[in-house]
Amino acid sequence: MMPGGAAAIADPKVGAAFREWLLGTADDELVIGHRHSEWTGVGPDIESDVALSSIAQEEIGHARAFYDQIVRDGPEDVDHLAFARGPADYRHAVLVERENGGWEWSIIRLVLYERFDVGRLRLLAACGVEPTAGLARALSREERYHALFAEAWLTRLVKNTSEGHRRMQAALDAAWPEALALFEATDGDDTLLANGILKATPDAQRDAWEASVRPMLEGCGLAVPAVPPSSGGRRGRHTPEFARLHAQMTEVWRTDPEARW
Repeated sequence: MMPGGAAAIADPKVGAAFREWLLGTADDELVIGHRHSEWTGVGPDIESDVALSSIAQEEIGHARAFYDQIVRDGPEDVDHLAFARGPADYRHAVLVERENGGWEWSIIRLVLYERFDVGRLRLLAACGVEPTAGLARALSREERYHALFAEAWLTRLVKNTSEGHRRMQAALDAAWPEALALFEATDGDDTLLANGILKATPDAQRDAWEASVRPMLEGCGLAVPAVPPSSGGRRGRHTPEFARLHAQMTEVWRTDPEARW
C-alpha cells in the first residue's frame, strides 16, 4: 500500500521531489506574471490592458503562495528564493520566459498555459499534502477567469480577419513545441508517482492537455503543428531572453537583499 501524501512527504527523498514540483509551479507563475505585466499601459484596449494587468498581479501572487509552501518548514526566505537564484536555478518552462512580441503571441501562450495550469492545479489539489492541496483548490477559481479571457481573445483574433488568423497560426507554430515542454519530466516524478502524490505521469498529463486544447484550436481553424517538444527549462536550461528578464525582475531586490519587500 502506498503511503498517504502527508506521511510520504516526511521522507527526505519524497520531500525533495515535492519541493521541486512546487518550485517549477511557482517559477512558472512568477515568470509568466512578469511577462504579462509588460503589457500594462500598452494593451490593445483599456479593458484588455486592465484585465491582463490583473492576471499578471494574480499570477505573481500565486507564485508567492507556492514559494510560501516551499519555505514554511525551513530556513529559507521567500524573497531570497524568488530573487536570489541565478537564471540556471529556475525551473520554469521556456514558454513562459519568451518575450511578448505581438499581442497574438501573448494570447496563444496564455491559452496553452492556462489549459496546462488547470490540469496541474487539479493534480496538486489531489496530492494529499496540506495545505498545498487546499491552496491549489482555491487558486483554481482564479485561473478559470484567466482561461476565459484568453479563449475569448483567441476567438476574436482568429475569426475577424484573415490577417488575424495568419498571425495566430504563426504564433501557434512558434509556441507549440515549447508548450509541449510544459510537461517535461523531472528526476522527482517517479518518486512522487510511487508514493501516490502525483496521480499521472508527464506523458498522461500531456495527453489529457492535448485532448482538451486541440479541439478548441482546430475549431478556430488553426492547424496544430506536428513537432517534438522543445525541452530544457525544467532542468535550468533557459534562453538569453530569460537572462534579460531575470536582470529586470531582480533589480529592486538586489538594491538591498536584506530588506523586507
